[in-house]
Amino acid sequence: MSQAVRKQLVYTIPDRCRVCYTCVRECPAKAIQIINGQAQVIDKRCIGCGNCVKVCSQHAKDFVKLTAEVERLLQNDQPVAALVAPSFPAEFSEIEDYRRFVGMLRELGFDYVCEVAFGADLVSQRFNDLLGRSDKSFISSDCPGIVYYIEHYHPELTDHLAPIVSPMVAMSRVVRQKYGENVKIVFAGPCVAKKAESNETDQELTFIELREMFEKAHLHHENVEPSDFDPPLGGKGAIFPVSRGLVQNLDAAEDINDGRIITAEGRSNFKEAIKEFEKGVIYQNLMLLCCEGCIMGPGTSSQGNNKYSRRLTVNSYVKHKLNALDTEQWRHNINFYEKLDLSVSFIKADRRMETPSREEIKKVLASIGKYSEKDHLNCGACGYETCEAHAIAIIQGLAETEMCLPYSIEKLHHSLSELRISNQQLNSAREALKQQEKLAHMGQLSAGIAHELNNPLGVIIMYSNILLDETDKESEFYKDLQLIVEQSDRCRNIVSGLLNFARKNQVKYDQINVGELIHKSLESVIVKNNVHLKIHNNLNNPMADVDVEQMIQAISNLAKNGIEAMPDGGQLTIKLSDTPDQVNIEVSDTGKGIDQENLEKIFEPFFTTKEIGKGTGLGLATIYGIVKMHKGKINVESNTDPEKGMTGTRFSINLPRHHSRKEKAI
Repeated sequence: MSQAVRKQLVYTIPDRCRVCYTCVRECPAKAIQIINGQAQVIDKRCIGCGNCVKVCSQHAKDFVKLTAEVERLLQNDQPVAALVAPSFPAEFSEIEDYRRFVGMLRELGFDYVCEVAFGADLVSQRFNDLLGRSDKSFISSDCPGIVYYIEHYHPELTDHLAPIVSPMVAMSRVVRQKYGENVKIVFAGPCVAKKAESNETDQELTFIELREMFEKAHLHHENVEPSDFDPPLGGKGAIFPVSRGLVQNLDAAEDINDGRIITAEGRSNFKEAIKEFEKGVIYQNLMLLCCEGCIMGPGTSSQGNNKYSRRLTVNSYVKHKLNALDTEQWRHNINFYEKLDLSVSFIKADRRMETPSREEIKKVLASIGKYSEKDHLNCGACGYETCEAHAIAIIQGLAETEMCLPYSIEKLHHSLSELRISNQQLNSAREALKQQEKLAHMGQLSAGIAHELNNPLGVIIMYSNILLDETDKESEFYKDLQLIVEQSDRCRNIVSGLLNFARKNQVKYDQINVGELIHKSLESVIVKNNVHLKIHNNLNNPMADVDVEQMIQAISNLAKNGIEAMPDGGQLTIKLSDTPDQVNIEVSDTGKGIDQENLEKIFEPFFTTKEIGKGTGLGLATIYGIVKMHKGKINVESNTDPEKGMTGTRFSINLPRHHSRKEKAI
């Protein structure tokens, strides 16, 4: 028998693929490759079983259609014969009289309509004879998907394939012998793999395609003339498409009873049977089908869970057929074709991929979070039975790491966590930017006010001091002048604070030990007995460039504010840390904290939460200005809710460790 020219049978419609990996799971040959999240059929690995077409709910898999080619064939002058697979009653169950189905085929233009069931009768007889004269164990060769699978993935078993053609090819040879070599043959059945099985048929249709041709020609079974099949008619071969159909057609009851024949159907069962046969665990003859019986083939139009109703339909048809069969004529036909050549040869076309090393597999498993056996969930969500099989497929270029559902979920959780942190940082940065922009505007305004007040204020301070010096202390004006001098000095301090806030003062950088700076800053601070002071010096390099006087003012003010925030006592903590480029100073207290609505305002000039007369609202504004003059950053966190992990207020100052010579000369 000549082998068919291998053509691509199944392909992917990319726009429809939703990457559910169902096709990967259902493909017995693992002929599905995931590329950029799309499931592509690898033609060289495909055995044409059509499982992926059956299971794809999105209709992203389809098989090659040949209706146009058949229509052109029917328009030629040469006679055309339709070979109908025995499973047709299950597909066209709405047609009660099979003769009307035959009539529809004749209306399409077929000159002959023949039953493949007779070919099944011949094949069953030859297979039975083969088992009787040989002690060798055989695998049935009537399913092309099984033949392709063994040739490509178990080539060592090719010699065990029964050297007998399938019923379709057998019937093709019968038709050509009976009706002439020039007859064109079109097979119609439930199978996709038949399209690439043999060159002895001219075209192959699935039942789906045949229905499309009926609809296009507006043919209905009630409106056609009934007609019977052309001879030779089939007998028990009509039961061939159901489970164990071939076995039921054998005249070898004692062999069956002796357990010499094992049947397996469906992608998992036939693979397991082949594995055990190859290992020598079983030695019986195998009758295998890719589908769960031909009645459930991928070329049938209905894919519902109606396997048993289909089987009953076929059984009913066979019973009616056998009751009406001319047994004598059938036996005559069997004897007539007894010497018909039904032999076939098979090729070893090994398409197995090289198995990766254990080191490669372990490396890939680690990349998807599988570090030990307990991490192997073997959930099958990726389409592979085990995590190791998935890892091997990744190495072979068939799969992607993202196919592992637990790994993808873990990555998603990690990404969400990172995104949450990024959002928090973004919100903090946004708030800080908004605060800095607002303070920058206020700084410009403060600088203008301070500049305009400085000159007249200087005159007031100078003349008020002169008048005070020249006035007798016993004079009734002395106290009034003294009050003017005091308030003028206060105004000068306010203007000085405004200038600091607006960053208009000069900065004199000196290198100093930051730990010593903290101690100097605390010399002017009165620490109450009920306040505990703790200093944590974690500096690796204590030296930094700062304006000593201004930084002492900033640190001492923060310490005073912290102590004042704890009237009932508490803990004042100063922590020092650093990096190679900056020094971090953290001042925190365990006071009552600052309300959230006030946090955005605390660096604004003249804003204070203290009682009237107890603060000017320039302390934190001045600190802010000093830090900015040092090109540093200051942040504040405060909490009035202990459940958040801290109480009180924490100020964090980040200062550059070094400044350029130009900056030091400011």
